[in-house]
Amino acid sequence: MTVDEAATLLAAAGRLRSLAVRSTAGDWRVGGLLASRPEVVAHAPDGGTEHVAEARTRSAAWIAALSPAVAEPLAAWLAASAAAGTPDPAAVALARVLLGRLPAERPTP
Repeated sequence: MTVDEAATLLAAAGRLRSLAVRSTAGDWRVGGLLASRPEVVAHAPDGGTEHVAEARTRSAAWIAALSPAVAEPLAAWLAASAAAGTPDPAAVALARVLLGRLPAERPTP
């Protein structure tokens, strides 16, 4: 790994962490009364809740940063870690979080 690559990885990790701290805290869950217009609600450890849309000033950058554009690079990292002799523990931790939060794929009819 080059010094530039290491600096890029560290900068991206730092920005994600900084953005996460500024965003609406809590366990985000999809809910709402209408399936066509679901809401995302942050559930705080103290039992409080906050609609993420109501806190969009703090959360918009987080949502935009984690747009579908990051899916392929993250998936490639996870696959590369799986192919490695010893998987990266951070990749395994991320995979567990994702599997716990992402819905299972439905078979195509």
